[in-house]
Order: sequence, then C-alpha cells, then structure tokens
Amino acid sequence: MNVEQVRDAYASVADLYIELFGTSQQVHADDLAFIARHLSIQPGNVLDVGCGPGHVTGYLRSLGVDATGIDVVPEFIAHAQAAHPHGRYQLGSMTSLDVEDSSIAGILAWFSLIHLPPQDLDGALAEFRRVITPAGTLVVGFFDGDEVAAFDHKVVTAYRWPADEFSERLARAGFLEVERQHRPSDGTHRPYAAIAAASGER
Repeated sequence: MNVEQVRDAYASVADLYIELFGTSQQVHADDLAFIARHLSIQPGNVLDVGCGPGHVTGYLRSLGVDATGIDVVPEFIAHAQAAHPHGRYQLGSMTSLDVEDSSIAGILAWFSLIHLPPQDLDGALAEFRRVITPAGTLVVGFFDGDEVAAFDHKVVTAYRWPADEFSERLARAGFLEVERQHRPSDGTHRPYAAIAAASGER
C-alpha cells in the first residue's frame, strides 16, 4: 500500500465520502470534545493531517485554533476550500510535511494513519515529531483490535491496532500518552481508540 494507491482509492469515492462524513455534525460529540480538549491551542499552529473534506479543521478553526488541513486527495482539498473559504487547506503528505522543524503546536491525525502498513508507522510519527514543538500535542484516532492486523476497509486496506501497542509506538517516537478514549463496536461501527500525547522535551 502506498500514498498513490490511497489517494486514488479515496478520489474514486470522494463525493460519497463527503456526503457521509463531510460535516462536523457527523462526528460523534465525544470525539469532538476529545479533540477540542487537547487541540484548542492558542496561540500556535495546528495541522489536521489527512483532513479529508476539512470538516474537523473547520471545527478547530471555529474554536479559534489556527488550524491548517492537509490531505493527499485533490477532491477533498477542493471541497474543503469551497466549504470553508476562510480556512487553510493544502495538498500534502503526512510522511513529508512542508513545514519547518519544531514549528507546529499540535497535530491531529484522525483516522489518517490507518492505511499505513505497520512498518511505515514509525516513519510517519518521526515526521510528526520533527515538526512539532517541544511542548506540542498529538491527537490520533484509529481502529482498535486485539492485534495489529489488516482488514477490508470500505475504501482501501486499513489496519487495526491494540491501543497499548499504538501507545508504545508513540513513546518510541518521543510522545507521552496523556489521555485515551475507547468506543466498542455498536454493530455499525468498528471499535476504535483515540490517544492524546504530549511531545517530550528534546
């Protein structure tokens, strides 16, 4: 699985994805609260990496956060710019962020790391660590499971992670977990976890 495959898979269903998931009202209230609790950072720049249609970036900006949405799918960026004309959205890859070292106060990676093969996760987290300030905050959302395993996501192959193991990967990259949230399967949605982590001093 590579960036081009993920980009093309989402581009092929962009309109449907936007219809189903493209507003903050379609995000669980507990998730919005979790994100806001850790990323209502003022002042400071926040990156929503893998922002999709830009709805959560827009939510953060509505809280006064200086947030920028980044995604590899041109259709998502075009929609985000049209739907949120006062926001900032740009094409870009999480594995090579076009920002300076230690310049970002917070990063949101909300279900945007799920398509990375396990062997590529550490590289993405290292890139996050490169750009985030020594006192920055990272918030990640991902599918939870008893073991690291691929599954047939509706768009393109994704991976589930045990939350403890994901937290260990974060620690390996220099992030310390500060809060965790779980939601079990409800028969419609897969179990998931969210972790907020602080960037330790370099």
